[in-house]
Amino acid sequence: MSRIALLQAQTGIDPARNGQALVEAVHQARAGGAAMLFTPEMSGLLDRDRTRAAGNLRTEADDPVLGAVRDAAAREGVWVHLGSLAIKRDDGLLANRGFVIDPAGEVRATYDKLHLFDVDLPTGESWRESASYAPGTTAVVVDGTPVGRLGLTICYDIRFPALFAALAEAGADTIAVPAAFTVPTGQAHWEVLLRARAIEAGLFVIAAAQAGAHEDGRATYGHSLVADPWGELLLLMDGSPGLAFAEFDPARIAEVRGRVPALKHRRSIPPVEQR
Repeated sequence: MSRIALLQAQTGIDPARNGQALVEAVHQARAGGAAMLFTPEMSGLLDRDRTRAAGNLRTEADDPVLGAVRDAAAREGVWVHLGSLAIKRDDGLLANRGFVIDPAGEVRATYDKLHLFDVDLPTGESWRESASYAPGTTAVVVDGTPVGRLGLTICYDIRFPALFAALAEAGADTIAVPAAFTVPTGQAHWEVLLRARAIEAGLFVIAAAQAGAHEDGRATYGHSLVADPWGELLLLMDGSPGLAFAEFDPARIAEVRGRVPALKHRRSIPPVEQR
């Protein structure tokens, strides 16, 4: 059995305070017997004021939140999937970048979000992630974690099942989906999409989410969850910040794939005929 912890955060506009909360979560995860902690998208800073946020953005080498979490992981001897941070790239653009950190505090893998969220909602909310961030160019699976081969995604990626299929075909046992879902889209789509991705790929999905009313004025949906390869929920949190634990058996993957061997049956899609 694997025991993990999920942090449902309410990240604010102060990276130092957010970093302290993450360090405490690493400690609590280890104290609760978890081998790995999963945190949400934008765990280090959530600030829709671009001018104010700009003063808190750093390169990967200089990011204080990443440094604090790496130190905490090494001190506690626990793996951490730091869902994502806003990182200055070498070319001056920004990346929405996730990190897998091992118990020695080393960064074992990074992933830059492939699909950027640009949308106008009926509520009047408007989001233009592409105005600040450059998309990633590579899908990533990392070996040797406590949840097996871990595929990496971030939030809006959930709406693109081909990415999840590619990660499954690359041997992923688990896919992480750190997120900061809006409340309207969360209420409508969060759980059903995550369960569908788990079922389609025949693996575990671990989704740590932002939750509640944030300092910058936004509200996020929460409801962090763990879904198994059959689509059953092993954990479902509410809409409040907190830390929760889940246990699952990796053998469940082979059991479910034996019952529904969809991965073996997947074929390349031929060209669509226009008639």
